[in-house]
Amino acid sequence: MTGTTAGTRPLRGRTALVAGATRGAGRAIAVELGAAGATVYVTGRTTREKASEVGRTTETIEETAELVTAAGGEGIAVPTDHLEPDQVADLVARIDRERGRLDVLVNDIWGGEHLVAAGFGKKIHELDLADGLRMLELGVKSHLVTSAAAVPLLIRHPGGLLVEVTDGTADYNGTHYRENIYYDLAKTAPIRMAFALSHDLRPSGCTAVAVTPGWLRSEQMLDHFGVTEANWRDATGKVPDFAVAESPAYLGRGIAALAADPDRARWNGRSLSSAQLAKEYGLTDTDGSRPDAWGFILAKETDETVSPDDYR
Repeated sequence: MTGTTAGTRPLRGRTALVAGATRGAGRAIAVELGAAGATVYVTGRTTREKASEVGRTTETIEETAELVTAAGGEGIAVPTDHLEPDQVADLVARIDRERGRLDVLVNDIWGGEHLVAAGFGKKIHELDLADGLRMLELGVKSHLVTSAAAVPLLIRHPGGLLVEVTDGTADYNGTHYRENIYYDLAKTAPIRMAFALSHDLRPSGCTAVAVTPGWLRSEQMLDHFGVTEANWRDATGKVPDFAVAESPAYLGRGIAALAADPDRARWNGRSLSSAQLAKEYGLTDTDGSRPDAWGFILAKETDETVSPDDYR
């Protein structure tokens, strides 16, 4: 199974909010939910009129909404700064007014890549405090603000799904140091948030999970390597391990399958990778492979000769 086909729309009639859907995993998640038939509200700070602090003008939430609609759903772009409680409250009120329900909430809010690059591998006393705290605002506070506002609408109907998107699994982040202290906290906190929210949501028949992609071929990553999605393998000449990279659609397909699974409550509170979702739901990436970046990363710690090709 590669994804949702035109004749199968298991999420028709469902409403989703993908917070942080400008690019990367968020955009792909929104598109795959749309392909499954959902109405998807896509939010972010970069529009065709204004760019966020990330500084990229090549992807916008309007474009994401158009891609959702083209995939078979209905995409609705709502410019939102998820650090502003009033803006988030207005967003949720609009969804309630227009749809009367929220079935899927995806917290994929981030936008701190430029801060990570500036502080990669540095110790706390070598880092700019303001940049570090900004990372925590972008990766933690924004998720809390959004969940606090949206959960009352999500739990109105049993079966709702809340997804915390992060970088790393509970097993990996629980035993490995991630780049610097602020990034470590920013990417480990959503895993714990999903666990905590699973307790809050369970009495209402709703589910919360944390998910992570592997080595993601996001727009920014492709630009970093000077390649495109069409010729991404050229980057392996410089970084051989990039051969295990995955397209954003891989995680998007997994989350769409999870949202359509009537038995998804069995995952409540869990941390899941794109590879785990693909294996569980019989999915593949856009090239027909099934990459497992986290499996590869762990295997290489004990065997330097392991090949990324063995984890596709």
